[in-house]
Amino acid sequence: MGSLDATSTSLAEDLQDLQLDRPAKGLKSVEELEKLTVDEHLSDIERSVYLLSSGQEVQRISVIHNLPDLLRDTESHDECMRRVVPKVREVLHLAQTEMQVAASSAFLQILQKNLVPVQNYSQTFLQTILNSVDSKDPDVASAWLDTLLDVIDLLPKEVIKKEILGSAIAKGQLAQSVQSRLACCRILGKISTKFEPFVIKKEILPVVQSLCQDVDYEVRGCMCRQLDCVARGMGLEATKSAILPELVELTNDEECHVRIAGLETVVNILSLLDAETCGTTIIPLVCKICQQAVQAEDATLPVVATQLGKLCHGISDNLTDEQRQWFIDFYKKLCHVGLEKNKASSRVTTPLIDKDRGSKESDLTDIFELEDKLVECRKNSAYNFPAMVLFCGAKQFKPELHLTFTHLCKDPHFLVRKTISSGFHEVCKLLGNNANLIQSDLVALLKDESIEVLRGVISTIPAILDCYMSSGSNHTVSESKSGPLSDIIPAFLASENAIFTSHNWRLQEELMRNLSCLSRCYSSESLYNKVIPILRQKLVKARALPVKVAAAHSLLKLTRKVKKREQREEIYHGLIHDFCHARKCYLRNVFIDICRIVIELYSKKFFKETFYEYLLELHTDSVPNIRLSLCSILPDLKRLLILPTDRGLLQQLDACVRKLLVSEKDRDVSDGIQSAVEELDKIHIPMQSMTRRNFFEQDLDDQKKEEEEKLLLDNEEKELKKEEEAAEKKKGDKRNLVSAKKGSENGSSSRIPGPRKGSRAGLSGSNSTTKKFLYPSHITPEDDNKPVAPLTKGAGTSNNKLVKSKSINCISQIPRRDFEELDSKEVSKTKIVPPGKAPGNKVQVNSNICKPSSGDSNINKKRVSSPKLSRLPLYNSNPNLHHGRPASPSLIPIKASTTSTTNKPSKTTRGSGIPAPGSAGTRGDSKSKRQ
Repeated sequence: MGSLDATSTSLAEDLQDLQLDRPAKGLKSVEELEKLTVDEHLSDIERSVYLLSSGQEVQRISVIHNLPDLLRDTESHDECMRRVVPKVREVLHLAQTEMQVAASSAFLQILQKNLVPVQNYSQTFLQTILNSVDSKDPDVASAWLDTLLDVIDLLPKEVIKKEILGSAIAKGQLAQSVQSRLACCRILGKISTKFEPFVIKKEILPVVQSLCQDVDYEVRGCMCRQLDCVARGMGLEATKSAILPELVELTNDEECHVRIAGLETVVNILSLLDAETCGTTIIPLVCKICQQAVQAEDATLPVVATQLGKLCHGISDNLTDEQRQWFIDFYKKLCHVGLEKNKASSRVTTPLIDKDRGSKESDLTDIFELEDKLVECRKNSAYNFPAMVLFCGAKQFKPELHLTFTHLCKDPHFLVRKTISSGFHEVCKLLGNNANLIQSDLVALLKDESIEVLRGVISTIPAILDCYMSSGSNHTVSESKSGPLSDIIPAFLASENAIFTSHNWRLQEELMRNLSCLSRCYSSESLYNKVIPILRQKLVKARALPVKVAAAHSLLKLTRKVKKREQREEIYHGLIHDFCHARKCYLRNVFIDICRIVIELYSKKFFKETFYEYLLELHTDSVPNIRLSLCSILPDLKRLLILPTDRGLLQQLDACVRKLLVSEKDRDVSDGIQSAVEELDKIHIPMQSMTRRNFFEQDLDDQKKEEEEKLLLDNEEKELKKEEEAAEKKKGDKRNLVSAKKGSENGSSSRIPGPRKGSRAGLSGSNSTTKKFLYPSHITPEDDNKPVAPLTKGAGTSNNKLVKSKSINCISQIPRRDFEELDSKEVSKTKIVPPGKAPGNKVQVNSNICKPSSGDSNINKKRVSSPKLSRLPLYNSNPNLHHGRPASPSLIPIKASTTSTTNKPSKTTRGSGIPAPGSAGTRGDSKSKRQ
């Protein structure tokens, strides 16, 4: 307890010392405030001179920052050059680092904006820059040197030769300091591209060669990195004779720093050299550097691994097959470097270290440093893998580099796996149709436990899936379960568990956004059953708001690809129920973000029909933040409206705004609605006629979205029709099969004879397009266009009872309707009015179906064999199939008939006007009838 009390006491004292929420004690005194006060009647020039002379450090820095603005003013330009600029140059001699850095930036801006003529600039500002490069403060000297290098690009050649070249050569003498010689190397490299080759040979080349032989390794390395610029200024021939010997010597330098600079320069100079020079000098030199790096295992090894891709690409045209194979083998060796030694060291080094306690720490340090270099080498090799695939060729990938690629994907260090995962999409593009070779490696990376590895592959998964879709495997997962995507996409979806266990919300957002790319790979059903549930779950349970927004964006984007209307509507209603009507306010706030995405992705018509009214309901929300968020989206709602079609929606919007203006009590919401009203007043609602005239100019994108939504509905209707036709065909085939089987068992007497060709029981006439149709027993062809009189009780029928045949007192003798041969178009034209309606109702049959002759009046009285009861069509639109029960309502309600009912033909469907044959209620009806 005593230790806890002491710890809490010390912690309290530390918090008191911090004084986080207390004002600072060091406030300005009255005297200090008077020193910082300047007469406001002074002009800008006078104020600047006064502050530079007697102002504080902060005020002087402010004047220097404002110097380009003073020179931009034409009225004060001359006076500024005469009074302020000399004062600035005077102050800089004793200025601190911050003021020096501010001055270097201001001087560069003056030249970039052409505020001063070049001649005046070289006489004033350039001299200050050249003098300040030799500052003893390394930070100040570096800032002024960077300014000088940028200024050289903007100055003409004559000024550079007159003002800078001599100063640079003087700085490169051996008597100067190392800092001056380093500055000379960078200046010479910059100005070498400004002069003619003969000037470079005469003035610059001797100093360059001297600096390449400098006693300080930093100077040699710095000059080696500038040899590329010097060689480009001199040309090929001078480079071969003067620069290449120096470069070869520098690559063999005793210092690792210089050898690294030499290798980088060799890579940069390759494009300048000819094939002969590359074959005789560069290729042997590079092979030697690579062998030395592997043997020494020093700091040059990671650099060799970094530059190997560029190097092989630069010399690929000059390599023989043997040399090409040597570079491929060397690259494979770099990818495995350090892996065997790690296994051996884990067995051998532990007892050796325990023997000598004094050297334990130093040995561990050396081991860790070497291991870091080897890991960096493999990481850089993984970075260069796409370049080596290009160097090797896609056809040789499997025998040469496939095994190496698999090892890199399973490397023990996560940095190597992260690097190879980040470049996976590049490898896929280079392999083309052979991308399925690395499918298992992609699955392994997607199942990796490291978040860094997953980040590399998740960020590029859309490009990877595009490669697989375009590489000859143009099918979805549901269409080919054995395809390459059948393993990749489940692993991609499974990576969601590992990513959401971390706190990296940016990676979670990227995953949610990239799930939308699965629309090309998954079928509609798979999207609805596998991907959309994940998005809906994360939309509710994700913690970070950007993750929710990304999930909503992908969800709404994928929902446009769902083919079934019921599934789409279920998703939309789920969004309204789970967010708009949610009990938690942050979910209702997410609904506003969802509506923004819907406005972006969907058509105006869809939003107005689906989400518009629900969104406006939030103006009565009890949470002010919800109402405040709603105010920001109100202008977007007005932009969706078109008059006079949306007059009702406009009235709802006006009522919402009016209520918020009148009854709102929260200050922030009141300010928000005021801003929204100002923007709403600026929005003009177009009229429908004007919109039609200017449609393609203003709403072309919205028209495209609306056409896509309409096409989705049309495709769904076509598929439903195809399914219904297939079901009807299947049912007809089954019926014919059953009837044929029964006929074969019972003999020919039990068969139902179909209408013969030319028979008057069917459709007559010479028209070849007419279909066969059997009238009910109480309708004759002569009564085609005559109203049907209501049947009386004496006739033995009622409105909802089956009608017996007049010729035979048996209910099974009613002729059946041939559904297979009846054209769907002619059925739609057939008007069947239930007999239980008003007396004016008529049963009309399309006259185009059958035009009977005068001798056909008794055809329907012809006896036929008894069909089965399950196949009897019932022509009553609302039959009472269950004895003693009320009739079931029709699927499509039929309005009450009037005297003009016969003039308005109504479509009769099988679900409403004609119940399905074979209903169980038929037998019950027949029993009651017989009784």
